[in-house]
Amino acid sequence: MLRDAIAEPRQEPRQEPRQEILRTAARLFQQRGYDATSMNDVAAALKLSKGGLYHHFESKDEILFHIMSHAMQITEDRVINVVRRIDGARVDAVEERLRTLIRLHIQVVLSPEDREITVMLHENHPLPPALRRKINARKKDYVHFVENLIAEVQRKRGSKSPVTPRAAAFALVGMINWIYQWYKPDGSLTGEALVQQYTDIFFRGAVG
Repeated sequence: MLRDAIAEPRQEPRQEPRQEILRTAARLFQQRGYDATSMNDVAAALKLSKGGLYHHFESKDEILFHIMSHAMQITEDRVINVVRRIDGARVDAVEERLRTLIRLHIQVVLSPEDREITVMLHENHPLPPALRRKINARKKDYVHFVENLIAEVQRKRGSKSPVTPRAAAFALVGMINWIYQWYKPDGSLTGEALVQQYTDIFFRGAVG
């Protein structure tokens, strides 16, 4: 009784278990697909009871939503925020922002540590409508960011391209996001070569 009375106050649970669950679930969703992965599968991979898993997340939908939210945060932190730090109104600075976005976006998609990205690209449809709208709103914000970059490059270059910034933005984002479907890390095309070729394709076409 005395020991109970002087015990340290109960601390709030740390976030590490939730992050481990999300990383493990992302790996399983990537390997097996969302529909084919059960909460039991996730719990077994973590050596948790199903009750222990539900202590952290109420449903598989909630896990998927948090995985996708984290994927968008990765994109914002490693792509958008870095591009925004490139200052200057010169033509070369404006182009550097777009070139940097292409390079960083490809690196994020190819990153083997960030399985959340490929899960987000492949598994958006299973989310309930309310959660899907939240993720799609962040995706649209990213496309608008790319669109504004492209419009800025076209203006600075005095481009006569008939390709609109909106169409070019959707084309660029879709082109990069599809890489995960076919890219082989041990193939003849390296990640750096891919960055160079995608940059060349885009700069010689949409903003040429």
